[in-house]
Amino acid sequence: MSYQVFARKYRPRTFKDVLGQEHVVKTLCNAIEQKRLAHAYLFVGPRGTGKTSTARIFAKALNCTGGPKVDFDPDEDVCVEIAEGRSLDVLEIDGASNRGIDNIRDLRDNVQFAPTRGQYRIIYIDEVHMLTKESFNALLKTLEEPPAHVMFIFATTEPHKILPTILSRCQRFDLRPIPSDIIARHLVDIAGREGVKLSEEAAYAIATVADGGMRDAQSMLDQLVSFCGEDIEEKNVRDIFGITGRDTVARAVAYMLGRELPSLLRLVSELSEAGRDMGQFLSEVMGMVRELLIAKVAPEEGGLSVPATWKDTLMQHVARIPLDKIVGLMESLSAAEEQMRWSTNKRLHLEMGLIQAVHSLAQANISDIIRALNGAPIPETPIATTLLPDIPLPETTGATAPPPDKKDEPVAVAASQEEASTPEPVNEREPEEKVETIDDAPPQFDEPAEPPSSVVQTHAMTAEDWEAVLQGAREISPLKAGSVGNTLFIGEDDGLITVAIHPADTDSRDALLSEDVIALLKDEAEKRGTPMTRLRMVMDESVPPRPEEPPEPDPTVPEPMPSEPKKAASRKDDRKSTAKQGETSSGESKAFMTNEEFYKDPLIELAINEFHAKLIR
Repeated sequence: MSYQVFARKYRPRTFKDVLGQEHVVKTLCNAIEQKRLAHAYLFVGPRGTGKTSTARIFAKALNCTGGPKVDFDPDEDVCVEIAEGRSLDVLEIDGASNRGIDNIRDLRDNVQFAPTRGQYRIIYIDEVHMLTKESFNALLKTLEEPPAHVMFIFATTEPHKILPTILSRCQRFDLRPIPSDIIARHLVDIAGREGVKLSEEAAYAIATVADGGMRDAQSMLDQLVSFCGEDIEEKNVRDIFGITGRDTVARAVAYMLGRELPSLLRLVSELSEAGRDMGQFLSEVMGMVRELLIAKVAPEEGGLSVPATWKDTLMQHVARIPLDKIVGLMESLSAAEEQMRWSTNKRLHLEMGLIQAVHSLAQANISDIIRALNGAPIPETPIATTLLPDIPLPETTGATAPPPDKKDEPVAVAASQEEASTPEPVNEREPEEKVETIDDAPPQFDEPAEPPSSVVQTHAMTAEDWEAVLQGAREISPLKAGSVGNTLFIGEDDGLITVAIHPADTDSRDALLSEDVIALLKDEAEKRGTPMTRLRMVMDESVPPRPEEPPEPDPTVPEPMPSEPKKAASRKDDRKSTAKQGETSSGESKAFMTNEEFYKDPLIELAINEFHAKLIR
């Protein structure tokens, strides 16, 4: 007997042999046992997922001796004829080569004859979507009311190309891509039967490239046996099919998250010269970044398959990077993947996509800008977002400095410096002697400060307490906490404060995500005896949105119309009085500024220097 490839030699013979399609097998078996058989079935699914094999097994169950029955003997002569495609009662037709209306007319005439051995005359049409519209219309009447002994089974990879009138007359079964772990175990079983040593890593690599298709995986194993002989390792799979090892993918992801662009591009060059598939490499990189993103958002989900040697490094990178920046990185990689799909120069688009992804991590978001304008350095730790369950508040607030051994917490120190230098309203802060000034050098404390003599009685925060905390924070630092608009206090649970804001109120959201603002809130809460440990935000459209502030009057507006001379003169006098008052009030900003005064404003100059901006007048 001539050699048979693995895809044919190990084709499923019974319902128990069908892997990864339990929902289809169970439904067909129940239909046979309950004798609830339809006259037309449609199997839909990607290539190599078992559509033809399932159709042949179903035909064996229907036409076996004593059938229809589920537990048939696959070695029975009737079943062997069906498996080999030479049964007179099971007609297999290729829809791509028999798509004309004449072929369908001949088929319609042949179905009138009774079966020779079994109970059914079964018509199986593969790739049925290739039939012409006229062929479908010629089949409609027979398909709707076939003879009692006739059954149609269709298979396709593109169901959207089939006429709705055909789909409505069939029971549809969607065969899913087979999971990689099932394919890998089956490959190891086949290798054992063939006397081939196949490592688990190599089997998993084959299953990954097969992308849910068992036939593709079996064909790849067949090719590997011809190349390697009786011992197959993961390196052999990489060399033949151009895939990249998990360790190399993890190293590329670590370079990308660590913004080591030269090392990342050098790695891409090495992989390209080694013949690796650039599209497959990008797909594996995106898959690993997705796993890390899921692990950051929902750690309880698990399923992280990162190599153990790289797991700690990658998790540290993910913990440092804000969630929105990782999402932006994935968007850059997705755009590169779409461009590579239709390009002949895949390496070019891959390198451009990686460069854009790395630069997206360095782009400043609105929270970073607020910190820079407030004089605080951009933190290396991530800013919590509303996708996380809560926002942990910093442990160090007010004048308390971090211990000397914690040198990686510049945000807490910067916040303390600004709060120590901020002028405080009378009767709103603790006595002056309790505030310690912080010089440019990091402060050192040998022992923690003594607790105050008068202890504030603590109690659970209420809605009134929350409003008082917000108001106190706004008075201490209008620049930081003044952006917090309308909020709705929901409740308190062991120090966890939950508030709601309107989804469109982005100013309040960004302000409450700022570590400086939540540090102020924690200080105010502790002073009022309502301690806070965490802050959680939820979006609620019932919360009134932030009201729009009325525009400030423009000093360059022309004089009013003569019809209202008295009112215009009054407004002009009021404006001059307000401007004069703004010039003479110490510690307050001017009510109106000319263009030159605007460009020379300290905050504007700070923003220009910090972000290397240029103002166009």
